[in-house]
Amino acid sequence: MSGPSALAADLRALGLPAGATVLVHCALSRVRPVPGVPATLLAALRDALGDDGTVVVPTQTAGNSVTSPAFRAATVGLTPARAAAVEAAIEPFDPARSPAQGRGAFAEHVRRQADARRSAHPQTSFAALGPTATTLTVRHDLDCHLGDRSPLGALYAADALVLLLGVDWSVCTAFHLAEYRCRRPAPRRAYRCYVRGRAGAPRLPCPAPGRQRLPADRRGRGGARVGPLRSGGVRREPLCPAAARRRRRPGMDG
Repeated sequence: MSGPSALAADLRALGLPAGATVLVHCALSRVRPVPGVPATLLAALRDALGDDGTVVVPTQTAGNSVTSPAFRAATVGLTPARAAAVEAAIEPFDPARSPAQGRGAFAEHVRRQADARRSAHPQTSFAALGPTATTLTVRHDLDCHLGDRSPLGALYAADALVLLLGVDWSVCTAFHLAEYRCRRPAPRRAYRCYVRGRAGAPRLPCPAPGRQRLPADRRGRGGARVGPLRSGGVRREPLCPAAARRRRRPGMDG
């Protein structure tokens, strides 16, 4: 069993500096046995980072969409009336209440902290804890899911680190910032989702740039450090080199 102090020592040994801003992706099942997870992991991170450090997690709500693959799969073959009923059941996004979807127990634990701050995008929000939490999450434009006018842009400007706990680069949201920068102007496509407002749940058009996929051999280079976190693997890399790998190469999706 590993308590906060032992985990914090592992994080420091990996090179996680006090006062850093860290974007965390993790699979708690791969860093166990840890008593009291995810609270223990958060305590370890805050111990390692100190009072000046900030923890950031993705708190996306991809189910809040009628154009997502998940919604289309759920409504394939349905009559218009039944498809409308599925749409009517979508819970409108509320930054203070909507749980993260598919981001793991740690991200949801961070979001639920009393002093956490969360960006307002109804599909691709981030939550943060620490002295720069408000600065990192205050801007998240509707037409910028994961680009420079989202918390990823603020994290890049803050020279943040990326911490992958028991997961690989395939889940790293920092690469989406690079995808946004692959082409100017970025292609756009329409999204539809719901937010909670004064008049209930108004439908919002939510345009966003299309994505370009980065080649796998360009992920995970430049300043990365890998090490153990008790029973799970952990990787730390500066967000700037990760997100800066944005030049097009032959074979990239257009």
